[in-house]
Amino acid sequence: MKAYDMVVKGGRVVLEDDVKLLDIGIRNGVIVELSENIDKGAGESVIDASGLTVMPGMIDIHVHFDEPNRADWEGFQNGSRLMAAGGITTYFDMPLNGNPPTTSVATLIEKQALADCNSYVDYALWGGLVPGNLDELEGMAEQGAIGFKAFMSSAGSEFGRVDEMTLYRGMEKIAKLNKVLALHAESEPIIKELTREKCSNGRVSVRDYDESRPPLAEMEAVSRALLYAEETGCALHFVHISHPKTVELIERAKQSGSNVTLETCPHYLLFTDDDFERIGPSAKCAPPLRNDQAKEQLWEKLKSGEIDMISSDHSPCPAFMKFNNPNNMFEVWGGISGGQFSLEAMVTEAHMNRNMPLQQLARYLSTNPAKRFGLYPRKGAISCGFDSDLVLLDMNLERTVEKEELLSKHPHSLYEGHTLKCAVQMTLNRGKVVYDRKHGIQEECCGQNLR
Repeated sequence: MKAYDMVVKGGRVVLEDDVKLLDIGIRNGVIVELSENIDKGAGESVIDASGLTVMPGMIDIHVHFDEPNRADWEGFQNGSRLMAAGGITTYFDMPLNGNPPTTSVATLIEKQALADCNSYVDYALWGGLVPGNLDELEGMAEQGAIGFKAFMSSAGSEFGRVDEMTLYRGMEKIAKLNKVLALHAESEPIIKELTREKCSNGRVSVRDYDESRPPLAEMEAVSRALLYAEETGCALHFVHISHPKTVELIERAKQSGSNVTLETCPHYLLFTDDDFERIGPSAKCAPPLRNDQAKEQLWEKLKSGEIDMISSDHSPCPAFMKFNNPNNMFEVWGGISGGQFSLEAMVTEAHMNRNMPLQQLARYLSTNPAKRFGLYPRKGAISCGFDSDLVLLDMNLERTVEKEELLSKHPHSLYEGHTLKCAVQMTLNRGKVVYDRKHGIQEECCGQNLR
């Protein structure tokens, strides 16, 4: 019997505090040795990683795979396939846009059953906090929800926006459950009135949509939620923060002792409102893309560590929802289909274009999400005792994203035409090759629920 099930040899390995040429010995899906020279004969199989960079698999805590009953939008099987192709080895699926949304124990169990037999990589599920479901929170936590998600602005008719008392009482309960509440934080009164003003005057362009969701709407909602968190002791995580002034508000709360983290998304770091106008409906999201000054200041916040993690907010939809009414931006579906390219795009821009050390970038993509949601020290780093969730990157393969490369069920994305300077060559989830660039998906659907 050989010492290892697999040996990954000769790669440039991104550790938590350094990057080194190392071999990785894997047994039973776990990293058991990191060494400068593991004999090839010691492994049942050997992967030659010479010339490649080996990073911990990305943990994307914010995706929408739209199940149950909307697998035609994306679905767990197709969504987890594009995650694997993008070097993402763990994802957290949001409680919308499936129908019904995941707001009860019963709907959480229904979604778990779908994911259990259809996911190529590991996953966790968010539960929802909506008006009328406070009594469901404890049961969803016991059933394995990784945390809870609420909207402070409208999310459509199926997933209710939290009123003030639901938000406050929900925070009280979630604090007692020792869980995290994730918040889409935009002020509904501000957005609603600005949208009314725009639409009543026939002003429905990209710029009009941008102006209907100003940074102030994000800042106001975040400030209110931070006050409630201070009163209740609830751990908060703010999703898709788009503006540096909001980051500053959250940083002040951290410095005052609040248990709060935030994510931003690759699209806020890579694209601007000018790009939105150029690209059109594929670039609509909420909050919207900001100006170039805000984008550059977000980069400064990321470099300083004031931003905790990067998530895709992968939110696909059928093409007609994006393109049937492209001249009225208020009628266009607001979601970015981009999870497949999050890791490659961030390695390209953060490391290759802006010289951020890979070990720092890995904290935002992998280590910090794992620590925040209780997966560390099992996941989030390349170290002995951790799951062998690895992505092998070719840092010398520049390409422009073409439509034919898009793996989302509906191939439209603001990344189409975008230049990437690296490419995922192989993805391992718990020691199994789930994707390689030459042959595509290589495993059955054996992703595990990280309860």
